[in-house]
Amino acid sequence: MATWDPFTELDALRREIDRVLSESRHAGGAARPGFLPGRAARQYPLVNVYDDGEQYTVEALAPGVDPSKLEVSVIRNTLTVSGEKVGPAGVAPERFHRSERAAGRFVRTVELPLEVDPGKVTAHFRNGLVVLTLPRAETVRPRRVSVQAE
Repeated sequence: MATWDPFTELDALRREIDRVLSESRHAGGAARPGFLPGRAARQYPLVNVYDDGEQYTVEALAPGVDPSKLEVSVIRNTLTVSGEKVGPAGVAPERFHRSERAAGRFVRTVELPLEVDPGKVTAHFRNGLVVLTLPRAETVRPRRVSVQAE
């Protein structure tokens, strides 16, 4: 008599789910999850983050976004960029032949390595690129101490 192994059945179920999901992706059934609520949305806007020792610079790629609709907030070392990207106006969904540029609300949160001074943050928008300058907080900046010889 064979013994029942629940892990064998769970493994078979996992393989079947993987197969069904794989087939739906290849058949074009999976929608791009860029702005779909409740889905594992891709990160938007795409960002580059770098620092020069005194401040962080964040470049966020946001073409087609109205700069007046962007919201930027900073709390300690957390930067949040949110807004809405609107689609083409006056085009009925059934008239689309191809739609590769997603639209909708977005929120992107980026954790920075150190705290920044929220009162000195600046933001500029040009040609679909948001450039944020975030100076480090005074409390986390390295302080140079000179050594006195005796």
